[in-house]
Amino acid sequence: VQMVEAMLNRGGKKAIACGNIGTPILDAIRDPEGFDALIVELSSFQLHYLGEIHPYSSAVLNLADDHLDWHGSFEAYRDAKAKVYENTAVACVYNTADLATEKMVENADVHEGARAIGFTTGTPGRSQVGFVEDILCDRAFLDDRANSALEIATLDDLSKIGVLTPHLMANAAAAVAMARSYGIDPADVRAALLDFRLDAHRIELVAEQDGIRWIDDSKATNPHAAAASLNSFEKVIWVVGGL
Repeated sequence: VQMVEAMLNRGGKKAIACGNIGTPILDAIRDPEGFDALIVELSSFQLHYLGEIHPYSSAVLNLADDHLDWHGSFEAYRDAKAKVYENTAVACVYNTADLATEKMVENADVHEGARAIGFTTGTPGRSQVGFVEDILCDRAFLDDRANSALEIATLDDLSKIGVLTPHLMANAAAAVAMARSYGIDPADVRAALLDFRLDAHRIELVAEQDGIRWIDDSKATNPHAAAASLNSFEKVIWVVGGL
């Protein structure tokens, strides 16, 4: 969400990340100067209570066994997250590595002309954003997507954001898909990535000594996030607390 905000702002739009992150949506829409775009993070709880939703573009990054105690069942949790795709106007962005997100798009009632856009940490197919060797490529938002792709950034560029992990790569690809759906130029998308930095506590490198990197990922507050973090490193000594 913050990546997309940075990309749109770099592209000359006035955008703000809001909702379940940072600024409440009501504060954003009450801003006297207004915004070109709201980059809204919605929790499954917020989606559960929403009536109709009409996104310009929408994305679900993954589906895992989270919050089942609240939703009552995996199916109810899945259906709440899937609501984000309803009435999408331009692009439904899904995770090619998570079939459940693609199924959500297939089952969504969207506006005529809305496209399904996949993101991947592997080689992108047609209408996807992904990686060709060490290059992040857009093979979705160009005319000749059957035969070519647009270079967006390199893995070296992404490593400047923070510790390079598979889920950082996936998040960047998803953000690129969202920004490109809004017409942001590839050069502005890359510039935003080069300047972007993760919030504290998100796989944050605290120190490095004697060949050991000390990583703070206390933002990983559920099993799915913790597993993604642990799988990002070959050897781990896990210092863990909480429930």
